Amino acid sequence: MEQNRRDFLKVSALFGASLVLPNDLMAFAATNQRYKIAVIDLMILKRQKLSAFDLTKQIGADGLEVDMGGLGNRETFDSKLSDPATRQEFLSKAKELNIEICSLAMTGFYAQSFATRPTYHQMVGDCLRTCQQMGVKVAFLPLGIQGDLVKNPELRPAIVERLKVVGKMARKAGVVVGIETALNATEEVKLLKEIGSKNIQVYFNFSNPLKEGRDLINELKILGKKRICQIHCTDEDGVWLENNKRLNMYKVKEALDNMGWKGWLVIERSRDASLSPRAVKENFGANTAFMKKVFQEK
Repeated sequence: MEQNRRDFLKVSALFGASLVLPNDLMAFAATNQRYKIAVIDLMILKRQKLSAFDLTKQIGADGLEVDMGGLGNRETFDSKLSDPATRQEFLSKAKELNIEICSLAMTGFYAQSFATRPTYHQMVGDCLRTCQQMGVKVAFLPLGIQGDLVKNPELRPAIVERLKVVGKMARKAGVVVGIETALNATEEVKLLKEIGSKNIQVYFNFSNPLKEGRDLINELKILGKKRICQIHCTDEDGVWLENNKRLNMYKVKEALDNMGWKGWLVIERSRDASLSPRAVKENFGANTAFMKKVFQEK
């Protein structure tokens, strides 16, 4: 009887303490998940806009991948985040809404050449510096069309050498740079070994193996948990994730669980083709709800 009373008092004390936790701590506790779900400011049509945080909250995601801005023929990214006041506005809004900035993205390299741009060091350096200033631990670097190592294998030596430099820069900054390549998982493992830096990892994209007819689950297993920093967890546009017949998200979760991986699942595409591309809340809201159902519900 006395033991039951003590147990009751312990539970009551814990419950009472939870009622007086600061709002920030309560909010953190609510999102302290093994898997967290994010969206991308560029893909929700809010590239480097403060209102991206409000929209992310409405969509129901836990976090936001923020883009570094356009690149074009500039020496570096057209980034508003180089301004201290703007950075503070972003950080304050993120804290207010309890939306984490999960990564900074250098999507300008989707169309530009990482292998040949003369000011790549400045570009990547600006991103890593911004990561430090904003407390962000992952930077996304796609090798893109011009850096496709399947179609352009002759670029490999230049890309490897530059990524070795980036790896040293990232280690000094305390940031992991996640690369996206056109290679299969076995070849990506070889590439990472050639680069030789723990601060260069793979930012895995589900759509890459799927559109090439490769086994997504097997690719995850080949890479393993220590080589994958974050995941773009969607397919090409066409249908929402819950209606995608070639992507079984429950099997994906089982594989990631068995690997012991944890981290950010970032929704990039999988928009319904029957809806307007501007139907952001509908497309990303549906995919976020589905991902949370699969990865966060007990």
